[in-house]
Amino acid sequence: MTNDLDQLRDELLASIDVASDLAALETVRVGALGKKGTISQRMQGLGSLPPSDRKTFGQHLNLVKSSIAEAINAKRILLESAQLDAKLSDESIDVSLPVRPTELGRLHPITQTIDEAVAILGEMGFVVAEGPEIEDDFHNFTALNIPPEHPARQMHDTFYLPEKEDGSRPVLRTHTSPVQIRTLEAVKPPLRVIAPGRTYRCDSDMTHTPMFHQIEGLVIDKETHFGHLKGCLLNFLAAFFEVEELPLRFRPSFFPFTEPSAEADIGCSRDGGEIQIGGGEDWLEILGCGMVHNNVLSACGIDPDEYQGFAFGLGVERMAMLKYGIPDLRTFFDADLRWLKHHGFMPLETPSLVRGLS
Repeated sequence: MTNDLDQLRDELLASIDVASDLAALETVRVGALGKKGTISQRMQGLGSLPPSDRKTFGQHLNLVKSSIAEAINAKRILLESAQLDAKLSDESIDVSLPVRPTELGRLHPITQTIDEAVAILGEMGFVVAEGPEIEDDFHNFTALNIPPEHPARQMHDTFYLPEKEDGSRPVLRTHTSPVQIRTLEAVKPPLRVIAPGRTYRCDSDMTHTPMFHQIEGLVIDKETHFGHLKGCLLNFLAAFFEVEELPLRFRPSFFPFTEPSAEADIGCSRDGGEIQIGGGEDWLEILGCGMVHNNVLSACGIDPDEYQGFAFGLGVERMAMLKYGIPDLRTFFDADLRWLKHHGFMPLETPSLVRGLS
């Protein structure tokens, strides 16, 4: 009897070995271990054997059953692995292939404008500083000499978050000036930094959006004066708009964090209803600036009798609209690929004063 079991085992192992897929293997399994399988029927016939043969035959039959089950499981693992490898091979994508020209991405004008400004100001010795977009009252208002009754603190002008347990209310920063405060707290003057980034205000129309981008510059040392501010802005604006002789003028203004404060205008013409920067008899407001207020320096632990400096801030979207002739601010955020294909810039062409900006 045991010889018959050995022969049955060898035949089943041979069938398992030649099974080419999971379906064939399942057929072998059912034929051997299923309810009507050869091994299962042998198990059911044990009761008809003489008691003297039943134990020996049963032990040998269990060994055969175990060896067949192990062989089927081992074969199943191999076939499943081979099936997975074949599927991965069929579905593989060669990521080293070049992108189709029709699908080539474009840099957004906002990204391009920020890169251009950073390139110019970087050549002038400025370094980029960053900070959180969710700010506290001190860094967004108090340290910038903005009084409690100032309109900028009101909910109709500012996005506030829910109160914390201590009663304070975080705010989506309304300008990138908090980055300047955090830099002054962390770095001992002299310093020269620019802070590009997203800012938020409750405003939405053709020329305003609830989220927009700013670039602010800050210079602090012992000798900087208003003349340095004018020279810095004149060089920056002339390089940015790529105009050699750019008229620049200042008008007195007011900002809580600078004193004296000024609005900077650049010369332009509006012939034919189009703005042409660099010539003509008209003026175009471009940015705000001024000498850093003594209260701001004191709030950051800097002695205003020893240090002084200037700051300026500009809107990235406004600069991009003026330079690239984009009439509506809202199109910046429409996510229209056709618009981006028209106004976007080729990637990997980093702006520089050597290669060119745009």
